[in-house]
Amino acid sequence: MSETAPLPGVLVVDDTRLDREIIRDSIGAGLRVVDCGSVAEALEQLSAERFELVLSDLAMPGASGLDLLERMRRDHPDTDFILITAQPSIDSAVQALRMGAVDYLCKPVCQEELALLVQRTLERRRIRAENVHLRDLLATVEDCRALSASLEPAEIHAVALDILMLRLGRERGLAVFRRGDKLDTQDVAFRGYDDSESSRLRTELVGEKPLDLADLPHAELATSGPLCRALQEAGLAESRLLVIPVHGRDGEGGVLAVAEGNQLFSASQLEISRLVATHAQVAVQNAERYHQAQERAFIDDVTGVYNARYLFAALNHELRRAQRYGSPLSLAFIDVDRFKLVNDNHGHLVGSRTLHRIAEVLGGCIRQVDTLARYGGDEFTILLADTGLEKGMLIGERIRAAVANALFESRGPEPLSITVSVGVSAFPAHGNQPEALLDLADKAMYRAKSLGRNRVSSASDL
Repeated sequence: MSETAPLPGVLVVDDTRLDREIIRDSIGAGLRVVDCGSVAEALEQLSAERFELVLSDLAMPGASGLDLLERMRRDHPDTDFILITAQPSIDSAVQALRMGAVDYLCKPVCQEELALLVQRTLERRRIRAENVHLRDLLATVEDCRALSASLEPAEIHAVALDILMLRLGRERGLAVFRRGDKLDTQDVAFRGYDDSESSRLRTELVGEKPLDLADLPHAELATSGPLCRALQEAGLAESRLLVIPVHGRDGEGGVLAVAEGNQLFSASQLEISRLVATHAQVAVQNAERYHQAQERAFIDDVTGVYNARYLFAALNHELRRAQRYGSPLSLAFIDVDRFKLVNDNHGHLVGSRTLHRIAEVLGGCIRQVDTLARYGGDEFTILLADTGLEKGMLIGERIRAAVANALFESRGPEPLSITVSVGVSAFPAHGNQPEALLDLADKAMYRAKSLGRNRVSSASDL
């Protein structure tokens, strides 16, 4: 993503053609020079395109150079002005300086002096612009500190979009990002779009055919592509979009997009956008590492499923959700029958492989929204979201049968046959506290063992 910086523009205003040509010849190459013969023409040119510097004669038919300067201070305050006067008195030149002119020259102009003055004025503008840009970069870095403070990718994208909008002075933008560890789902944040526009855009970006973020590998000023098509389909086409992908290391990430509107992006603004993108990308990668470390702390090394620490956090969360929405929740407590014999007869290596294989079988019996955890030793638990006791018992029976029909590796030629005993408790029938549900499911599991093992028992039968 780059744009070539345009040549500095110089507007020469003089009613005498010869004087205009002398000035043009004097100020040298490397500039975009336009000349005109009156203040009216000059104002038209200033309205049509950008100029860094105006060189104007003082006395002209109609409006004078001072009249032009007065209008410029109001309508084009960022453009520098040099007065050229043939009058023997310098009162008007002094007045021009008081009104904000950079300098003045007397006719006939010395070509070397004029060239030096123009060069010095443009160099001063360049340095001033660089200082402003450096201040903007420092302010952007300060704004980006908010990114490093967040560990949620959705928040990172929304904050990065806000920083971009502020620093680029734009009104409309959006961010599309993946939601947490659910890499197949996306969400979107909007800025500057009303509710109806946001709804239409959401449908195009994350509806039935979500945006493929892999199609956006590089930052660019885009006039076509998936984001531009989505805006067009929503009836919100933009002339150009500044598109900035934000990539994590493991599939996390998203894309920021800012509409250019009527004011073209400058080279310094593009640099600012790259700076924000860099900070956002680092923040997303930090969030990835944090969540991976957090995930590892909740994963059982032997089976690869969640551990008891995660189970208690998930059980608290699911219970609060069930209480809030009045939805059911079941808990299955699973114990491997006579697992000690597996370790004694085949060794602990086979025992560990057996536990890992059991976890695979259990995982194949439940939904993605359910939570499988190794409680400890040869015990497993499964949180069954939005599942009442009756359905929980059916799932418990499915689990029992699946394990009983599975084959497990042994140390000898014959595979092992493994069975499990399952106890099931449910909210709200058996309590509304995690400890109560776990205790009753555990007791129901022991009842299943006492009845002969390889069974499913309900906490209601205790």
